[in-house]
Amino acid sequence: MEAGILFVHGLWMHGWVFGLQRRRVASLGWSSRSYSYPSVRAALDEVADGLAAAIASAGERPLHVVGHSLGGCVVLHMLARHRPAALGRVVVLGSPLCGSASARVILRVPLLRHALGRALPAWLEQPLPCIEPHREVGVIAGDRPIGLGRLVPSMAQPNDGMVTVAETRWPGARDHIVLPVTHMQMLWSSACLRQTLHFLDHGFFERPAAAPGASFR
Repeated sequence: MEAGILFVHGLWMHGWVFGLQRRRVASLGWSSRSYSYPSVRAALDEVADGLAAAIASAGERPLHVVGHSLGGCVVLHMLARHRPAALGRVVVLGSPLCGSASARVILRVPLLRHALGRALPAWLEQPLPCIEPHREVGVIAGDRPIGLGRLVPSMAQPNDGMVTVAETRWPGARDHIVLPVTHMQMLWSSACLRQTLHFLDHGFFERPAAAPGASFR
């Protein structure tokens, strides 16, 4: 039985942001769908439980999950709360798995803190999630610093304009790679998609044998 892909968007987004990548994977023979949720209004537990239900609705068919930014945090939170039998591999793109300096700056500004909604602050307040050790999670980070994070002078380098590479280094990941993309470019980058599909197929990212850890465009 062939696996499908479920895309999970981030803060202030909707499932349609993965439209280009979904068309690309369809041309390669993959079926896919998006999980949309109210990223500002909804609580983290609520969104994670909804994601678990979406995966369960696939029945026995294996379903890989790809989450961008907050979406990746939602996926890991879901894995800490549920044991989805149909879940395949997971790839998270630019997700602040280990904190977010830029978000913490925004949270200190009364006029802006509500823009971050409920789910992201809840994620930042909790310890790193513990998930089943057999789960295969790959993490893609970006190091092109163009984005709202430039308004945070103390933001560490390297970063993707929103999330630092260090903030993506979750210790439970099976593999981690850094690509020369911004936070938003991950939504349409062909390099990100190639690496994502390689991990979904093999459980590790693509690297030339002679240059482990090399970046890809």
